[in-house]
Amino acid sequence: MPCFTPFTADISDIDLPEKFTFPFCYEPHPLSQIAAKQLQQHLESQSAWQHDFGVSDNSKSAGKMFGVLVVKNAQGQLGFLSAFSGKLADQNHLPHFVPPVFDMLTEGSFFLEGTAPINAINHQIKQLEEDPELALLQQTIRDFKQQAQQEMEALRLSIVDSRKQRKALRKQAEANLQGEALQTIFDELGKQSVAEKAQQRHLKAHWLDQIEQAEQQWQKKIDVIEQLKQDRKQQSAKLQQKLFAQYQFLNQAQQSKSLLDIFNTTANPTPPAGSGECAAPKLLQYAFAHGLTPICLAEFWWGASPKSEIRQHKKYYPACQSKCQPILSHMLEGISLDENPLLKNHAQGKELDIIYQDEAIVVVNKPAEFLSVPGVNVSDSAYTRLQTLFPDVEGPFVLHRLDMSTSGLLVFALTKRANKSLQKQFITRGVEKRYVALLDGELTDQQGEINLPLRGDLEDRPRQMVCFEHGKPAQTHWQLIETTDHNGQPKSKVYLYPKTGRTHQLRVHCAHQDGLNMPITGDDLYGEKANRLHLHAQQLAFDHPYTKQRMVFEVEAEF
Repeated sequence: MPCFTPFTADISDIDLPEKFTFPFCYEPHPLSQIAAKQLQQHLESQSAWQHDFGVSDNSKSAGKMFGVLVVKNAQGQLGFLSAFSGKLADQNHLPHFVPPVFDMLTEGSFFLEGTAPINAINHQIKQLEEDPELALLQQTIRDFKQQAQQEMEALRLSIVDSRKQRKALRKQAEANLQGEALQTIFDELGKQSVAEKAQQRHLKAHWLDQIEQAEQQWQKKIDVIEQLKQDRKQQSAKLQQKLFAQYQFLNQAQQSKSLLDIFNTTANPTPPAGSGECAAPKLLQYAFAHGLTPICLAEFWWGASPKSEIRQHKKYYPACQSKCQPILSHMLEGISLDENPLLKNHAQGKELDIIYQDEAIVVVNKPAEFLSVPGVNVSDSAYTRLQTLFPDVEGPFVLHRLDMSTSGLLVFALTKRANKSLQKQFITRGVEKRYVALLDGELTDQQGEINLPLRGDLEDRPRQMVCFEHGKPAQTHWQLIETTDHNGQPKSKVYLYPKTGRTHQLRVHCAHQDGLNMPITGDDLYGEKANRLHLHAQQLAFDHPYTKQRMVFEVEAEF
């Protein structure tokens, strides 16, 4: 079995996990970590293939996600399987790695045969779109419209001038002529007016005709292109459906399901592009197909981070939600998994400290790992606690939120009047917020601004990503407090002043390569998990909704 890799390190004193890894939120088991390090050593030393992981100078490439699956073979020997997401070095098959679930690039495959006519259509569309005659017709239409506008405007000004002259002639005739002579002048001036209106209609009709003829010629060419695009769309959809059917995924009971069957019961029955190409499904497919028992799983990033996402070299990451969650739900059916931490109420046993309260507002200090508002799986939150404490008020009304992992100050309105006033202050940015954070790394500058627009990662919620095309503006001012050394690791303590309030704004702005490039300590989404996320909403300032006096609250962080 060429993909089964024995451990080179001594693992005899490491206990096996009682349950298999919950792939969407986990801390790697020691066996997974040893397997990952052994694979990383292979990546650094192998010479069978070459791939740019974005580490070369001026590289536009990014790194790659790899996965390891610790397994037990029929002889009871422990080893591991290795996989990469997508293609590597423009190939699906490389020594040491498990094969794809379905290889669409096999020579003579229906996929390559099916893409040939689609590629031919693409070539035809490109030729037609680059046809000089098409560009010439577009320019002709623009020229005709411009010339028509100029000539119509010149004629209009001429008519205005003629109208003034005729008006003066009428007055002169009325003053000097009478009877038939006067009527003759009026008739002549009337004919001139009618002639000018006719000239205006004829000129307009002439240019409308010229423009229409050019547009018809242009539209004929566009119709051909649009028909080709429609043909391409239909052929692509047909080929995609056939491709989805070829991806067959096994589970422990050797039950096989295609991508179409797996996604048919989800909110979006059409599988996202790239479904089944991630490392985790490849690893489990190979294990089930070869009678190997899965023990634990881990996936890590190797190389430079993509521009839009936050991926750190050698750091572990969970499986993605949109593509992998439906597939892995089928593949792991019947296997006992570690507890899903998202189902656990981390607020249980924790107190919600009330810092200030009057008839209008209540300010609380929310602990870390405590929801601000009810979640999908857990209802216990700062909001529901206040509902219980204040059953007879109009509120409480939610004005802003903190991430579950972030501790610090929250203000709630108790009355509709207070809610309206505070809402306006939040909208107009009259509320001032200061956070304190501990970063993994050493800052050299003293302060700065971060402007990176953010949007949700549609394929991996709740993660956020930087997107200059569709993202919402996000701005953060930061200020260095001090740099320290924690067990040989440099740390930077900073103040963060968000000028906007996007989801995960501070976490992304700190971790992203175009931000501070230093994740917040303990950030399990954008950095590395620790005892907690070291982010605290330390100071909150706003005008009291009734007295209009400025109120400033401050609670020091526990780190």
